[in-house]
Parts: sequence; structure tokens; C-alpha cells
Amino acid sequence: MKSYLSLVKFSHTIFALPFALLGFFLGVHHAGGAFDWRILLLVVLCMVTARSAAMAFNRYLDSDIDKLNHRTATREIPAGVISPNRALLFVVLNSIVFVATTYFINPLCFYLSPVALFVILFYSYTKRFSFLCHMVLGLGLSLAPIGAYIAVQGEFHLIPILYSLAVFFWVSGFDVIYALQDEDFDKSLNLKSIPVWLGKKKALSLSFWLHMAAGLIVICAGFLLMGEYPGMQILHWVGAVVFIGLLFYQHTLVRPHDLSKINIAFFTTNGYASMAFCSMVILDFYL
Repeated sequence: MKSYLSLVKFSHTIFALPFALLGFFLGVHHAGGAFDWRILLLVVLCMVTARSAAMAFNRYLDSDIDKLNHRTATREIPAGVISPNRALLFVVLNSIVFVATTYFINPLCFYLSPVALFVILFYSYTKRFSFLCHMVLGLGLSLAPIGAYIAVQGEFHLIPILYSLAVFFWVSGFDVIYALQDEDFDKSLNLKSIPVWLGKKKALSLSFWLHMAAGLIVICAGFLLMGEYPGMQILHWVGAVVFIGLLFYQHTLVRPHDLSKINIAFFTTNGYASMAFCSMVILDFYL
């Protein structure tokens, strides 16, 4: 179990799960506060199984590449801890559980589940042919808030769509930063990434503007929420300030000539940003 949790980097669920919970509680708020523990548990199960399928498939597909990269050679498949066939079986099982779970939520979630599954699995192929692979990852994680909202309401709404857009730009931006450390390796195998395309300096600049776009969208969503619920103000804006501040802060940690703090920027800063913003907004719904 520990090996499989490591395979899918289960701790990284912290990036998108808070936004899934934000979408869920926004749906609950729009429904007048009717809270259903069953739907919440199903949403969390969908989030965990979809992400596990996507991560395991990425590790399975990249295993031949990973064993050539000093940074990734110790991952479970190239290190021989988990066989490729067992990893693929893990992908299939999680995919089945994900789709089956959506069936018990509502028809729209069920009908859209193959689309969501395609997006998150397709990401693993993209660095072989497109510099925009980071955006495909962003698109996959951006499904969390709108998907959780649909689970509650059974329909689309502008505000969770805006939160999904914020996740899209946020994740795309920090994945560009993470890809900086493999620029030379990716070039040697003709793999695609924005750092390979633009170089470290311009890639960091693009990442910064992607993060500023995420911050701007969070602000727009805040004004729309204030229009719907005039009492919602303080905690949402506290969360927005912390979120945007942490996005800005991670760009002070990474320089084109110094990637030594990239793990702090990628893991710690983004995890805190996601938890702080979403918890503040959810609390604002109730306080």
C-alpha cells in the first residue's frame, strides 16, 4: 500500500482536493445549505480515484523515460518496486471505480465522467508532441471545482467555472516551474515543455503571468460572490490575498540560475496556497 501511495504521490492530492471541496460547498450554499454526507464522500472518492488513475498511468507510460533520468530513476516502476503490469491494473481499477462512483451521484456527472477520464489520462502523452503539456495538466486538475459543484447541483454555474479557470492557470504555472529542473534532459530526448521551448528565464516569466491570471480570476469570482451574497466579504478576501501572495512568493524562490528551492516553491507553497484560500472561502459561507 505504501508503494502504491508513493507511486501516485498521494500527498499531492492537497493541490486540487481543497478546490473540489470548495466546489462542493459552493453547490451546498447555492442549494440553501442542504448538506449531504453521501455526496461529499462520493466526491472525495471520485477525486482520489481519478487522480490515482492519472498519476499511475503517467508513471506507467513514462517508466522507460524515468529510468534514464537521475532525478526519477528511483520511482517505483523503474526501480522495480511495482511492475508495469501491476501499475496498469491499478490504473484500470481506479478508472472503473471513478466512473462507477459518478453513477451514484447524478446523471450529468456520469455522462461527463468519460470526458474527464480522457483529459486526465491524455495528459501523459502530451510532452511527447506539445509544449502545452502543462496546460493539459492544468485542464485536468481544473475539473475538480466544477465537477464537485455539478455533483451537488446537477448543472453548471459561472462561479465554479471561474474557480476552475483559476486552477487551470495556477496549475499550469507551477508545472512550468517544476519542469525547469528537467530542461536539459527533456532536450536530450526531444521531449516538449515550455522550459525547452522558451528557456528558463522566459519560462519563469510566463509562469508568473499565468499565476497573475489565476489571481485576477479569483478576484473576479470574489466580486461575483459578493453580488450574490452581500455578507460574504472578509474571509474570502483574506484567502484571496494569501493565495495571490503565496503565488508571488514562489517566484522569489526560483531563479533561472538557482533551482535549489524548487521543491519549496512547488510542494510547500502551492499546498498552503490551495488550503488557505479554499478554507477561507468555505468558512465565509457559514460565518
